[in-house]
Amino acid sequence: MTTLMEQEKQRISERLARLDAEREKLSGQLEELEIAERVLARFGGKGVTTERRRRTRPAKTTPAAAGERRGRSSQKASGVSISEASLKAVQAHSEGATPTELLNYLSREFGMTVRPNHLGAALQRHRRAGQLENRDQRWYLPS
Repeated sequence: MTTLMEQEKQRISERLARLDAEREKLSGQLEELEIAERVLARFGGKGVTTERRRRTRPAKTTPAAAGERRGRSSQKASGVSISEASLKAVQAHSEGATPTELLNYLSREFGMTVRPNHLGAALQRHRRAGQLENRDQRWYLPS
């Protein structure tokens, strides 16, 4: 009877050793895949997240991922540059427009979020080109 128990113990311990070796092998492969994923993500590839990573670190919803990106990307999405949009905004205000009114118009009509210094640079470029005039801190089309 003891020999049967000894044989069973021996068989179980061998099986545990094989399972341990297989687990180590799979753990090493998983580590290599995670390293490859990080390399791909760093150099522009779209890495596929592993189950382990998904369980330990849930994905965050960022404003950029939600489509609320600002600046250039929203301009390109609308298809109109700041330069063109600023001219159209001044044309819409026949009595002249302050920069604040222009910013509000751009966000309302074109869905653009424009930084004030970028709008100012666009307006000054149009002024130097003779396309706009600045009188009494308001922007007008030339007469």
